[in-house]
Amino acid sequence: MPFAGEFTRAYALQVTLRRALARAERAATLDAGEVAGLLAARGDDLRALCEIASGLRDRVSDTVTYSPKVFVPVTHLCRDRCHYCTFATDPATLRRQGKSPFLEIDDAVEIARRGADAGCAEALLTLGDTPEDRWPAARAWLDARGFDSTVDYVRAVAIAILERTGLLPHANPGVLSWEQLTRLRPVSPSMGLMLETTSQRLYTTPGEVHYGSPDKDPVVRLRMLRDAGRLAIPLTTGLLIGIGETLAERAESLLALRSVEREFHGIQEVIIQNFRAKPGTAMARVPDCGPEEYLAAVATARVVLGSSVHLQAPPNLSDPEALAGLLGAGIDDWGGVSPVTADHVNPERPWPSIQALREVTQDAGLRLAARLTIHPDFIVRGDAWLDPRLRPFVAALADEKGLLAADVRPVGRPWQESVDYDGFAAGGAGRTDLAITIDIRGRDTQHRSDFDTAFGAWDQIQGPGSIPAASGVGDFEVALDLARHDTGALSQPANESLALALFAATGDQVDAVAEVADDLRRRRVGDEVTFVVNRNINFTNVCYTGCRFCAFAQRETDADAFTLSPQEITERVLQAWETGATEICMQGGIHPRLPGTAYFDLAQTVKAAAPGIHLHAFSPMEVVNGAARCNVSIRDFLVTAQQSGLDSIPGTAAEILDDDVRWVLTKGKLPADAWIEVISTAHQVGLPSSSTMMYGHVDTPAHWIRHLRTLREIQQRTGGFTEFVGLPFVHQNAPLYLAGKARPGSTLREDILVTAMARLMLDGAIANIQVSWVKLGPAGAARLLQAGANDLGGTLMEETISRMAGSAHGSSVSAEQLHEMAALAGRPAAQRTTTYQPVVSAEPRSAR
Repeated sequence: MPFAGEFTRAYALQVTLRRALARAERAATLDAGEVAGLLAARGDDLRALCEIASGLRDRVSDTVTYSPKVFVPVTHLCRDRCHYCTFATDPATLRRQGKSPFLEIDDAVEIARRGADAGCAEALLTLGDTPEDRWPAARAWLDARGFDSTVDYVRAVAIAILERTGLLPHANPGVLSWEQLTRLRPVSPSMGLMLETTSQRLYTTPGEVHYGSPDKDPVVRLRMLRDAGRLAIPLTTGLLIGIGETLAERAESLLALRSVEREFHGIQEVIIQNFRAKPGTAMARVPDCGPEEYLAAVATARVVLGSSVHLQAPPNLSDPEALAGLLGAGIDDWGGVSPVTADHVNPERPWPSIQALREVTQDAGLRLAARLTIHPDFIVRGDAWLDPRLRPFVAALADEKGLLAADVRPVGRPWQESVDYDGFAAGGAGRTDLAITIDIRGRDTQHRSDFDTAFGAWDQIQGPGSIPAASGVGDFEVALDLARHDTGALSQPANESLALALFAATGDQVDAVAEVADDLRRRRVGDEVTFVVNRNINFTNVCYTGCRFCAFAQRETDADAFTLSPQEITERVLQAWETGATEICMQGGIHPRLPGTAYFDLAQTVKAAAPGIHLHAFSPMEVVNGAARCNVSIRDFLVTAQQSGLDSIPGTAAEILDDDVRWVLTKGKLPADAWIEVISTAHQVGLPSSSTMMYGHVDTPAHWIRHLRTLREIQQRTGGFTEFVGLPFVHQNAPLYLAGKARPGSTLREDILVTAMARLMLDGAIANIQVSWVKLGPAGAARLLQAGANDLGGTLMEETISRMAGSAHGSSVSAEQLHEMAALAGRPAAQRTTTYQPVVSAEPRSAR
């Protein structure tokens, strides 16, 4: 009865389609089956679907955009083997054609210059994925010109185009890591990566379209889409229709794009591209995507993605008479169209003229407008989505709506002015006395002025308890016995349930865990409580990373914003040195205009004022920022900073080393792997660091256990951690808490257990466990000294980060007050250096 089975399936599909159309018409949510039903629409059903889709577009705008561009083929080499591609080739073919593995920078600039003369505003940089991994000729070409990677060369090409022509680069470099994205973000106002499909079947099955192409793994491509969203990069992506995917797989791909967009709001445009077979490829005989199938995909994409996402259909891949149908299916963008260069990916398909596009658009009752490579929506969002170094280039070309201004021509200009920290911050700016007046006057505003927009869509963030935690808590008495006799075993994954049992302790059990930890502390480091006489210097609190837990970060125009001048930094260092400080701890916000070399200038400024002082400075986030701005590796940046006077780095910005938690906390801050890379590299070049964990927000004990285990593993490899510092979340002014998305910090019970478990789980790896008096106060710090801690941190002399967040325990203490805190715990205290060596003389230097 095969016919009966086919009839039943066809009937079921028709029922699903009609239900999906009805739900789409009233803007109801569609499931994957209903989306697949819409994708099957044909005839009258397709016309109904297109009417719904075009109506969604028309509610928002009557404008259809395009980007006048030039196509810059940086390289035709690629490590992938996609079955439909004629763009990628091999070095031997290039040699026969008299071409080199890469386009020379001067040739790229010449193409861009021709585009500028013809009224273009975009330089589309297209290339294959990581060709140096497959082709020795590509590696040799890059080496001969001093480039470590294709991405580094793309960055150089983009800067040359900006500076010599003023065109805006749009980089399509394939799959990038988080760090590579940060390197291209300052030179490319937008970037692109086609998702193509989420079908693992097409990637893993021999003979299918993506088999043998490592960069076509849907998991990898979705990871990059999410990383781009975290980094606030306007991204163009899309699907390739008709490459062998099923309707169900096509539906899953659309829903995956919707999920990424709803989470990060960083997809500026989705391209729905129809497959066209090309001679000489493995798919040469595969039929082209049919016109009704294509229209159904376009219209369904509009319904699924809604009216806020721009939807593009490449006009050269459809016949002229089909363009009106694409408008009727809900598109609002024609993509890049070039009056100068061919479509190098589809060279057999010439671009339609702008006049032809204008006529078909107007016939549909819509208006055609030229845009920039970055869509207007993202231009108006401000510096969070556009690097300040690119803003002058964009401003020179954009009209008041963010579209391409009429009758303007791109003009080259310096991409980054040559400026040191002195030139950047001469004279200081803003509330430079904040470190002192924060304890007297407090904040001038409860939070930064762009609270509603700076941290992403609050309604898309789930609150505490939303992140999955481990299940299965072991027996408390068994766990406590293990802690007494084999502390190292607690850090093993197999014993996670027992570690959870100790974190679940209540009442007298908490005291029992603290007692075991404190007994271990006594055996390992003795009774002496150590501290360092230091000064904290935050050189700026201007920061645009959008960390949701941070109340310290301000915009330049905010009332509490400040940037210290070199002279002010020098004065503070001298004051610290004269009063006996042995350490300067220096960190700052990720200021959008701060040059990468400023970190070296800051280190030199400190050492010029006090050559004998230890400089403990620059969090892993600052290191990544400086390396990206200097276009050097993490290692090279750290070595140069060390040569400039850096002695160690703070292990802050760790928060919780779990990317699900980190996304809620930081939105765009470095992933856990990047933090680990910076810290490990610092240790390898001879820069020790502290280690930290911020807890009490949206995290769980399972996250704390894995965090501590990760720190232990790093220490066993590098030996570079000097201490562990538990940092309770200070919630009072934290945006995440004010938005109702985080709990109000940790409890005393949790503080005790985190300290005790750090002592137990890090035993044999990290000897020193520090408590934060600025977050806990004297009584709280003393209590944790009885739970395994042996260090009180520093005198600080000034502290603005915790105080801006709402801590009520001051920003400075004297050495005498730290002795008193230790005495509350019944312990003696002694001054130490940053690296936990005893201090010979504790007298102020001005009295010597």
